[in-house]
Amino acid sequence: MIRRRVVRVPASSANLGPGFDCFAAALGLHLELEVLETGSFAVETDLAVPRDRENLCVRAFESLHPAEDFTFRIRSEIPLTGGLGSSASAIVAGLLAADHLFELDVDLLACATAIEGHPDNVAAALHGGFVVCADGDAVRFEPPTGLEALAVVPEQAVRTSEARSALPAQVPIEQAVFNVAHGALLTLGLARGDWDLVACGLKDRLHEQRRSHLFPRSYELAQRARELGALGATISGAGPTVLVWCFYEQTGAVVEALRPEIEGWATLLRAPFEAQGAYVREM
Repeated sequence: MIRRRVVRVPASSANLGPGFDCFAAALGLHLELEVLETGSFAVETDLAVPRDRENLCVRAFESLHPAEDFTFRIRSEIPLTGGLGSSASAIVAGLLAADHLFELDVDLLACATAIEGHPDNVAAALHGGFVVCADGDAVRFEPPTGLEALAVVPEQAVRTSEARSALPAQVPIEQAVFNVAHGALLTLGLARGDWDLVACGLKDRLHEQRRSHLFPRSYELAQRARELGALGATISGAGPTVLVWCFYEQTGAVVEALRPEIEGWATLLRAPFEAQGAYVREM
């Protein structure tokens, strides 16, 4: 009997303002990986990604089991650049496919973190919802009812290595305290469904301004999000995508306000917060 698995993994947005490298949320854009035992190795995809063993889905799969007898078919709605967790989704998909095919029962979060280098995106992709990462684990909670997100995805990409190198090794204590306090407000606001606390908790003083020279239009738009009717906005991961946070009754008006603001330099995507994490279908 030919073995086959189909894995579906959501996109993710990390940092969420003050939660640098420890907060993330799953988003309703998806990567789908089909792994089929064909007796030979192949990667089939329309995406602009490697079609050999350098492919990130394959690399993750092969960290658990050789891939020479399998064909990998990859489809994705997640932009490959911009900070929406495309690499995390690929890693999680490859790991989950291998783990499920061979009944390995590995610690998927630990394996994914080892490949990705940090846990936030992979934890959200694995578990769905919102996650807070600490001490090698991730605590998940449900997205509050009525909270929605829009993703403004610029045409010009920013390398994650550039975004990382823009940050100092140390930050002033008052900035660290600001982010700790606002991270707590954001978590409390999400847990309670308190939109005023969510809006206040989205503020950051650690990474977004320091990276703003890499994506000035994104940063300026994020700063003006409340003027456009949103609860606020955050730079998604290392950028330059802007995640615009809305209460559902505001979303339509925010879409209309954003369109002229981004014309000619970015694309607007509906990217709802996603409760469902990665899962496998046996075929």
